[in-house]
Amino acid sequence: MPPPAEPSGVPARPRRRDAQRNRERFIAAAQAAFAEHGADASLEQIARDVGLAIGTLYRHFPTRIDLLMAAFEPKLQEFVETAENTLAMDDPWEGFRAFLESLFAMQAGDRGFNDLVSMRFPASDRTEAMHERLYQLIEANLRRAQQHGHVRTDIIEADIITLVWANGRILEATSHTAPHAWRRNLHLMIDAFRAANRHELPEPPLTGEQLYAAMVHLSR
Repeated sequence: MPPPAEPSGVPARPRRRDAQRNRERFIAAAQAAFAEHGADASLEQIARDVGLAIGTLYRHFPTRIDLLMAAFEPKLQEFVETAENTLAMDDPWEGFRAFLESLFAMQAGDRGFNDLVSMRFPASDRTEAMHERLYQLIEANLRRAQQHGHVRTDIIEADIITLVWANGRILEATSHTAPHAWRRNLHLMIDAFRAANRHELPEPPLTGEQLYAAMVHLSR
């Protein structure tokens, strides 16, 4: 049976194609809004930017997390691929440095990505899986550099996450006046990670439970 025709006699486009186009428009608007305003960007404003009702947005993305994950899926995939490439570098120290550069470069200029990697959302299996993959990549790059004697052995994954938090605050303070200032602080910390610079620290690292609770707290 041919598709129904408009009053003009021209066959109507399949509704599925319109729905897919609307979904793509919501994702594009969300990427811009989250990058500028963070994970708490107004969903109503995103819908207005697209020119559609908020109810239409919710039909495509029932929760904020659904929209966040759809908006950041390309960037997360790019980060995973880049991180995997750093593990293949011949020099473990350069791989570790390149991994951190990649993570913090993606954090810079995108408040939504910063929020996504800084916070935990326990009710979302998708974000929990994303964080587990992130930690696997942190651990793999960190352990490789430690095993070759380049990074001090008392550094753990939680120390990288706290550095992400610190960098987020630096970005917030300097993004409009010195948008590349974060790189100075990152490389100061990279130097501090060197095994040759090791000295005793006054406090132990966050435990896994403490780190998780802190990240959940940030999402509230």
